[in-house]
Amino acid sequence: MALEGWIETCAAGEIDEEDVIRFDYGGRTFAIYRTEKNEYYATDGFCTHEKVHLADGLVMGNLIECPKHNGRFDITTGEAKRAPVCVSLKTYPVKIEAGKVYINVG
Repeated sequence: MALEGWIETCAAGEIDEEDVIRFDYGGRTFAIYRTEKNEYYATDGFCTHEKVHLADGLVMGNLIECPKHNGRFDITTGEAKRAPVCVSLKTYPVKIEAGKVYINVG
């Protein structure tokens, strides 16, 4: 249920440390990340280079590496960090409440 743009995505424990999962909602796809510091982030789910899903990629610190051409994005800002990606990802606010991960897509 979306309340003021907030959408429940999963339980916080469903994402391993330094990992990413796919979340689909309303015809859109997102990537939800958990860092080794137990911080959660969310971005658009597809690489801006060739529309490959980032949930199949590798999280390294604050970076996600696309599984197709190894381009990288900063998951905290969405900034494109390594070629061939040159267009940054959109990011979304994340909050944890009662052990659940919520993103705001509003």
